[in-house]
Amino acid sequence: MAGDGAGVTGKSDPIITRLANEDKKWFYQKPNLLYLYLMLFPTCMGIELTSGFDSQMINALQIVPFWKYYFNDPQGALKGIIAAAYSLGAILSLPFIPMVNDRFGRRWSIFGGSVVMVIGALVQGFSVHVGMYIVARMILGFGIPTCIVSGSSLIGELAYPKERPVMTSLFNVAYFVGQIIAAAICFGTNNIQSDWAWRIPSLLQICPSLLQITFVFFLPESPRWLITKDRGDEALAILEKYHGESDRGAEFVAAEFAQMQTTIKLELEAAKKSWLDLFKTAGMRRRVLITTMLGLFTQWSGNTLISYYLGDLLKMIGFTDTTYVQKINVSIACWSLVCGATVSLLVTKIRRRVMYLACTISLLLCYIAWTISMERAQTAAQAGTPNNAANIATLFFIYAYSPCYNMGYNALTYTYMVEVWPYAERSSGIAFFQLFGRLAGFFTTFVNPIGLNSVGWRYLISYCCWLAYEVVFVYFFFPETFGRTLEELAFLFEDKHLADQANAAVEKVLNEKNADVISLGGEKGRSEVRENVA
Repeated sequence: MAGDGAGVTGKSDPIITRLANEDKKWFYQKPNLLYLYLMLFPTCMGIELTSGFDSQMINALQIVPFWKYYFNDPQGALKGIIAAAYSLGAILSLPFIPMVNDRFGRRWSIFGGSVVMVIGALVQGFSVHVGMYIVARMILGFGIPTCIVSGSSLIGELAYPKERPVMTSLFNVAYFVGQIIAAAICFGTNNIQSDWAWRIPSLLQICPSLLQITFVFFLPESPRWLITKDRGDEALAILEKYHGESDRGAEFVAAEFAQMQTTIKLELEAAKKSWLDLFKTAGMRRRVLITTMLGLFTQWSGNTLISYYLGDLLKMIGFTDTTYVQKINVSIACWSLVCGATVSLLVTKIRRRVMYLACTISLLLCYIAWTISMERAQTAAQAGTPNNAANIATLFFIYAYSPCYNMGYNALTYTYMVEVWPYAERSSGIAFFQLFGRLAGFFTTFVNPIGLNSVGWRYLISYCCWLAYEVVFVYFFFPETFGRTLEELAFLFEDKHLADQANAAVEKVLNEKNADVISLGGEKGRSEVRENVA
């Protein structure tokens, strides 16, 4: 199979993965690791609360009577630009993300992006006209990408290898928690007879960012970032504290530290820390192609219709009562959370390509069925003879969409990006993914209301065609990354001898039993380990 074969030569022997899998202790039996994971939730995973809150808030506010009254019931292009301004702001910030990440580290990047979003939420909540509201949403969008890139990277770089895929997959699940909170708040404020019906939800978008600002410095910095700054002592101390609580913890940490140092050294020898590194080799260009397409797939698979324009979709088939529509809105958000969390727990059991192919094929089938039922429902509604069976079928496929999408584009997105990109280019690679995801998001949120108003149910056919292309691309181009550590995947598309060099450093440490030196503690032990790694 083309998708499997192309990357095999660059995968190294999974020595660290085997050591991690031999560890029979659960994370909750390791106090330091448990503390780390508890801190990752409000800081890194909480980042996607903002994105979920935003998509659901704009979706729900379009149903709130006083929001429509205050902004003169925007339609068409204006309605599109209000929703798309968030993505536009994100696009403007992307060129700066790798520089900020590499210079200031993951934690300060999260802090800085969160401060920007706090400012955006305040401006949004106190907007006095639609122009100010759009600018506020652009400020919010400007802050979110650096938090997403830093947060997803930090989760992957701090988590213990055995739990890393689940932790990075849960990153996107927080999106649905944000959706539920926003949907519930908007449902509660729906009947307030003043502009506070929309100002309260708009101001409360500040809350996730305040969580990150409060807790981010309770987390350690990325050991890999510290290694690149010649702060190996600190990196080793972090690994000892959080990855050294198993029965063979000292041995594991010694091997992991050796693998990180050697792999990062090999990566940095070839990297110049510029955007051009992404296009320098055939392997990097393939990563760029996969990343570009995945960015487009996550936004052009029909999800923005439900996330931003559910009210319009339901109005087309005769559901106009705002309270009823808000209830559907909340229930879809809750259902999406259940689907997202369930699928995230399966990422250690099912291979990546299998999940992506199941995702794309099921989405295509769901959208074809949804298009047919939508045609029947809208045709009957326009004729004045509602087709209740078609209406129910349309609602069913809107709900069915969630598990199909979550199989790949929610659960695996950042897990896969962290695995595909080596450390030296990870910030740039995920920023590139964000660029195309935001461009696609901006385009679809802008044109969706125009398309729905112009051609109705026929607009869904465009998504059916695109989803068919996604199936083909995933089958031929997506490599398998299941069951490896980040360093074991660092040279996925490169010459095998680079992966072998990193493995040799691990084997040297294990064979010489330098883990016993680390277990004694102290600076002398750490120095001896680094000398043997070198």
